[in-house]
Amino acid sequence: MADHALLSYESLGGERHRHRGVEHAHPHNGPHTHEAPHAHHHGHGGHGHGHSHGLIDESIKRSREGLRAVAISLGVLGLTATAQAFVFVLSGSVALLADMIHNFGDALTAVPLGIAFVMRSERAERLAGLAVVAAIFISACVAGIEAVRRLIHPSTPGHLAALALAGAIGYAGNWIAAQVRTRAGRRLDSPALIADGAHARADAYVSLAVIASAIVVALGLPVADPLIGLAITVVILRITWQSWLTVRGHDHHH
Repeated sequence: MADHALLSYESLGGERHRHRGVEHAHPHNGPHTHEAPHAHHHGHGGHGHGHSHGLIDESIKRSREGLRAVAISLGVLGLTATAQAFVFVLSGSVALLADMIHNFGDALTAVPLGIAFVMRSERAERLAGLAVVAAIFISACVAGIEAVRRLIHPSTPGHLAALALAGAIGYAGNWIAAQVRTRAGRRLDSPALIADGAHARADAYVSLAVIASAIVVALGLPVADPLIGLAITVVILRITWQSWLTVRGHDHHH
């Protein structure tokens, strides 16, 4: 009976073929009924679904992630610098002033970087990197001038416990900001963010110097405060150079 049915299909000009190991026969040469839904289903499962993922552009994802890193570090450093400013008014420490100026400058470097990520422009990002380097250099100059001025006109910082606490706050704030920036910078291959991470990490060491300053002044060596301020200036200048190499090196690479 089956053979007879097959013969009658073929005699009507149909075709016979194998599908998934089972032999089928069709009464005409048009589209096969079992093939059409299969093709349709495959289109949804393969290409259709694949395209829906492609709608989120890589540059948009990158700018979102970059902005998030910039915003978090801006908030952390803003709070850090504000807390330190309050202690500086109490203590008048040059080492703390150097650290505080640097923290405010460091927080502000988030602005050009944030703009660059919003623009999704690699050129803007490189320019933001140069702005970061300039901000580090300016903060080094301000800290250095203040340290020299305090060496010429000495005065002993007060509220040493508060000063040591301000150093600890500075260390914690900068360490968090450095982690956020460096990780995002490496993940997004952003030399400007990596330079900003190095900037914050160095600031963490500068904050440790503020704690050292509180200790040496407590031991009866007030002259150590502006000297530590000068040492901080040297550290900041070194970071300026390293950050410049990071940003410029990527510029040549491209």
